[in-house]
Amino acid sequence: MSTAIAILLFLVLSGIAGLHAYWAFGGLWPCDDEETLVRTVVGTKHRTVMPPAWLTLVVVALLFAAAILPLSVTPVFADMLPPVLAYGGLAGLAAVFVARGLVAFTTAFHQRHGTEPFVTLDRRIYGPLCLVIGAGYLALLVLE
Repeated sequence: MSTAIAILLFLVLSGIAGLHAYWAFGGLWPCDDEETLVRTVVGTKHRTVMPPAWLTLVVVALLFAAAILPLSVTPVFADMLPPVLAYGGLAGLAAVFVARGLVAFTTAFHQRHGTEPFVTLDRRIYGPLCLVIGAGYLALLVLE
C-alpha cells in the first residue's frame, strides 16, 4: 500500500512540476494569454506577467524533489537516503502541503491572492489537492 501511495505522489507531483516547467518556458495552457494565466494560477493582485522563468524553475526543482522523496521509503529505493532524512523530509513535506491546503480556505490568504478565477480554483482544486498530497505524506509516515 505504501509503495502505491509513494508512486501516486511521485506521478502527481512530477506532473505538477512538468506543468510549471511548461509555464517557465512560456506555455499558456489552460489560458489563452499571459494576463489570464496570471489571474488563474498566480492570483496576486496587481500582477499581469508570470514570475520570472528562473523562479518558476526553482519551483519545478522543489516540486520534483518532493516527488522523488516518497520513493525513498519504497523497497526499490530504500537505501536512497538515510532513514532520518527520508522520514524527516516526509514529515516536513506533510506539514507544508497540509498548511498550504488549509490556507486556501482562509480570508487572509485571499486578500493577498484575491483575483478570480484563482480564489475559486484555490478553494475547489489547489487547496484540496494540497491537502490530499499532505495526507499522502502522512500516510507514508504512519504505514512505515
